[in-house]
Amino acid sequence: MNLLAIDTSSNACSVALLYEDGVSEEHVVEPREHTRILMPMIRKVLGKRTVSDLDAIVIGNGPGSFIGMRIGAAVAQGLCYGANLPIIPVSSLAAVAAEVFAGYDGERVVVVQDARMHEVYCCTYHRAKDGLPAAAMDECILPVGPLPLGDGGFLAAGAAWKRYPELPAANAHCVTDIVPVECPRARVLLTLAAAGGKPIAAETLVPAYLRSKVADEPGTS
Repeated sequence: MNLLAIDTSSNACSVALLYEDGVSEEHVVEPREHTRILMPMIRKVLGKRTVSDLDAIVIGNGPGSFIGMRIGAAVAQGLCYGANLPIIPVSSLAAVAAEVFAGYDGERVVVVQDARMHEVYCCTYHRAKDGLPAAAMDECILPVGPLPLGDGGFLAAGAAWKRYPELPAANAHCVTDIVPVECPRARVLLTLAAAGGKPIAAETLVPAYLRSKVADEPGTS
């Protein structure tokens, strides 16, 4: 399949194109700039190709920044509507876990992202037989502090470990290492979508906000 992947759920704006077995990616960490830079990044990876040349669009579906997710979802849905394409939602937390498993030894990873209001988005994963992450719990929001990691042995990834210094201290007995993988990358979304993503009609997309009421600071993404 020829796929365009978009993730704007974090401080990174990430776009990747899988086309005829070749992959190109643009990945920029620029907080609060998603609206300005997303479409130019999409045009850059597409090059001379058009959205109509694609089979589907992959969206990093969060959880993550409420405003960032809305930007990504709106652009992805608009592109799908215009070209009559399906959309493939992929967990942004799972994308971080997949990058960890691709680059580090370890069988378990906990991904934690900032949810603001002194809370975090959290999910744990184990390495499946294909090397990709399999969720060991439901994605959830938790207060900053001890996480439900059982007997430990986890690699830790995600931006919240740096954002909240008390988080590593509260989970030191369960975490073997904090790896420098903080934001989901669109090229990893392509891998997860190809491995088992389920295309849906664009209008049925429901971003994984995990909160019915979100209190982002004005002007954040």
